[in-house]
Amino acid sequence: MKKIWVDGTEANVNQRLGSGAVAFELIKNFEKLDKKNDYTVLLPGKPMEDLPRERSGFRYKIIRIKKLKTLVGIPLEHFFSKEKPDVIFSPTHYIPRYINTKRVATIFDLSYLHFPQMFKKSDLYKLTRWSEYSIENASHLVTISNFSKKDLLKNYRIPKDKITVAYPGFDEDFYKPINDKEAIDNIKRKYRSGDNYIIYIGTIQPRKNLLRLIEAFVKIDNLKLIIVGKTTGEGKEGWIYKDILELPEKLGISEKIEFTGYVEKDELVYLLNGAKAFILPSLWEGFGIPVVEAMVCGVPVIVSNVSSLPEIVGDAGLLVNPKSVDQIEQAIRTISTDKKLHEKLSKKGIERAKRYSWKKMAREVIRVLEKI
Repeated sequence: MKKIWVDGTEANVNQRLGSGAVAFELIKNFEKLDKKNDYTVLLPGKPMEDLPRERSGFRYKIIRIKKLKTLVGIPLEHFFSKEKPDVIFSPTHYIPRYINTKRVATIFDLSYLHFPQMFKKSDLYKLTRWSEYSIENASHLVTISNFSKKDLLKNYRIPKDKITVAYPGFDEDFYKPINDKEAIDNIKRKYRSGDNYIIYIGTIQPRKNLLRLIEAFVKIDNLKLIIVGKTTGEGKEGWIYKDILELPEKLGISEKIEFTGYVEKDELVYLLNGAKAFILPSLWEGFGIPVVEAMVCGVPVIVSNVSSLPEIVGDAGLLVNPKSVDQIEQAIRTISTDKKLHEKLSKKGIERAKRYSWKKMAREVIRVLEKI
């Protein structure tokens, strides 16, 4: 039996995206799948209602010092703890410092190295310096695609066997093909999507290549683009997403573009099922969870031909050069008019999505935590 501490900070929020979704699903599956090891999940406050309940071998511990958790909060908890953990797992880039205990970090991607201009200065410094510390000092690293593993090996001097690839999954309770036309139509009305639309799901930030995606709709008629996701770069750094929000009006296509903000998944699954296709023309992705969510719903996907996306999608989607507005436009036209291709990719996507599950990821991470 191993005593395992898990940094659950990212999981203890209302709107879980990216690393937050990964942290939540891993914690949920640690509790469900592993009755052998002993887990203590570190949180900045009271556990959210949907986190697993405590039991023998699974408990929560509130960090007394919330700020600077990796520099102060967790190290102090470790210092004062009578029972030291055998390993500390961070489902994020950042491991706690000043601790002799073995630590495992999760590195999603190195977009901060390849596109530094697309990050706020404060975020960039933290991502660059703190990720570097984790990569060099962690006993082991978990990453979410073979592409990200290769990128880590290319940019940092670390051995291959220090990195384990564990693919994320999708919420099997929500994401599935839905044929309830009335329910789908109700959600369409709520979000003003119309009947014919392409859907994007993700954060609103430059790396997602939304400027070119919006531009691709200038010449496309009878289709709307529904952009689901919350903005990043609040406050003084509003420029991070300001150009994206303003572009539809500048191009005179405001009626074709709908920004919904964050949508809860109990509604999102209907909005997704009603779409003609899902699109992610991102310049860089470590994985792309929404791609898998779309595929499992039987919604054809259009993704970039760069980073991890070809690895995740295989031949179950259309690949485009993310820097070519013409290619993005043509792929949208093709998927929305070619019924045979639409049906073919729908079936292939459902089959492809079976490769990915949170249980598989959790079991892989548990194996890592047990062996180090």
